Amino acid sequence: MRLADIQCATRRHRTYIATTRGYRPGHTSRALALLLAGLWLAALQAHAQNISRPVPGGVVTIDLGPAAERPTASIGKLPVLVMGDPQRWFAVVGIALSAEPGRGELQVQRSGEPGPQRLSYAIEATQYAEQRLTVAPGKVDLSKQDLARYQRERAHQAQVIATFSNTPPSGLELRQPVDGPRSSSFGLRRVFNGQSRNPHSGMDIAAATGTPVHAARAGQVIDTGDYFFNGKTVWLDHGAGLLTMYCHLSAIHVKVGERLADGQLIGAVGATGRVTGPHLHWSVSLNRSMVDPGLFLGAAAAAAPR
Repeated sequence: MRLADIQCATRRHRTYIATTRGYRPGHTSRALALLLAGLWLAALQAHAQNISRPVPGGVVTIDLGPAAERPTASIGKLPVLVMGDPQRWFAVVGIALSAEPGRGELQVQRSGEPGPQRLSYAIEATQYAEQRLTVAPGKVDLSKQDLARYQRERAHQAQVIATFSNTPPSGLELRQPVDGPRSSSFGLRRVFNGQSRNPHSGMDIAAATGTPVHAARAGQVIDTGDYFFNGKTVWLDHGAGLLTMYCHLSAIHVKVGERLADGQLIGAVGATGRVTGPHLHWSVSLNRSMVDPGLFLGAAAAAAPR
């Protein structure tokens, strides 16, 4: 049973309880509610384990055990997404592409305890592809004006990516935001004229200009803009450090502060910014780390956009 189906069943059950004439809560209702809650937690935990890939640019899930209240977790000073319920909590940690293989450390603070618990996790080595290209120098080296603009925009984007709202998402599944072939280029490191550039931190999806782009999950618009490299861009906050970014749009149909439903229209595919042709660049950020969007596209989550 899919997590989305369990959530729908839970909502229908609550609506039935609220609207049935003469209804009196009883053991059957409580048992069903507990069953649905248990199924939801089991499905959530299963999906969290499915996305776990403890490599640079990947995700690791860490079992925190039971607790009456949601624990807080952090890596250094960076807050980390914690999901579950009092039966069992778990942290979902994004690993930066720049991370070195070895050990990471998670600090977990539980209510009523004097200090944090320290949990270590492994970061395994991986090898992403490399592409070497020779292009005209003007396509690689920025002018002073463009460099100044990029540096201003980078500082602004750092503030956006630091967003951490208190309410976690109800699940981790994401939908592919536009219909089209997915690129496997996440983590690809390009070398232009012998100069190494940052690895590709998202998924490119081929689509024609004007193709509708949809929200990968319900969330709030936290930034829109037209940026030097990314072109017309939208950022969505899905809760507790899980963010998605949509770049190179030809049009933006949402405003900052707007709350969007899962699959709601946010814009259209384009070729704005520094690109060679129309496509959607889609990124997922978790605790300020760009992680592989493909990890979040399970069989149930990868349905074509509405």
